[in-house]
Amino acid sequence: MVGNRVGLAIWVQSLKQVKQLRRFGHIHYTSRKMKYVVMYCDGENVEETMVKLRSLHFVKEVSMSMRPWLKTEYQNSVPDKEKEYDYKMGI
Repeated sequence: MVGNRVGLAIWVQSLKQVKQLRRFGHIHYTSRKMKYVVMYCDGENVEETMVKLRSLHFVKEVSMSMRPWLKTEYQNSVPDKEKEYDYKMGI
């Protein structure tokens, strides 16, 4: 079962070594044009994984996704016009 997982964006110098990143987590997407990898890893040891990834010679930068900590439930600031009027009032 998938537990708490966190997304990592890893910018690399060359895509030849992307296969080496598989041991750190699940590779979700690889961009050939911009040379970055989106990878999911376990949330409990994400700090250790980031330190290990930064120590690799072909990794330029590692950044963590902030999505688990962002509020994703939004409120509608503009009310609907249909809900504003009661059309059954004239019947």
